[in-house]
Amino acid sequence: MEGHPAARGPANAAAPAAPAAPAAPRFVLDRREAVPALIGRHEDFLIVTGLAGTARDVAALTCDGAHTYTMAGAMGGACMIGLGLALARRDRRVLVVTGDGELLMNVGALATIAVMNPPNLAIVCVDNGHYGETGYQQSHTSLGVDLEKIAAGAGIQLTRTIEAADDLAAGGRLIREANAAAFVLLRVKPTEPPSFKRVMDPALCRDRFRAALLGS
Repeated sequence: MEGHPAARGPANAAAPAAPAAPAAPRFVLDRREAVPALIGRHEDFLIVTGLAGTARDVAALTCDGAHTYTMAGAMGGACMIGLGLALARRDRRVLVVTGDGELLMNVGALATIAVMNPPNLAIVCVDNGHYGETGYQQSHTSLGVDLEKIAAGAGIQLTRTIEAADDLAAGGRLIREANAAAFVLLRVKPTEPPSFKRVMDPALCRDRFRAALLGS
């Protein structure tokens, strides 16, 4: 009965122990080296990027190739565009390269991707723990949020965190060879991405990507 001493338990019962603090994330890799090493032969993918940093990472790697669609002004949209592309073109491997801030804007996309589970879709989240485009304020991931655990909790079966150069080869195999939707969290130092002046004309980016998609 509520309020009865026996229902409340012993007065001297010990409080539950607090869980141990998770290990601090390691942001040590150089994105200018780690992103190309992870992706490898970029021509094997149709690539959709997030904003700013990851758009520059991929534009520099591909020389702003026609097989890449770099986002501008649509924060949070990269994963869902990649999902639609993977479902429409099951004959091609689709790679989404996004950042921690961009993914946090639409983290619910991971649940939809887990449910649809296209085997030709991989997501690489380049996590530097900061919002680089707005002045390098700390993002949630430098304060304890783990996007790989969120992806796994959403139901994505194949996930991996890369914090050391020795793990890049295994991550590269995952994004190329997985038989289900895959998620790779690539932790990097909060430094500037490559300096590359990419095409910013939305219509031109759309038309050339469409031509590459259709093979024309």
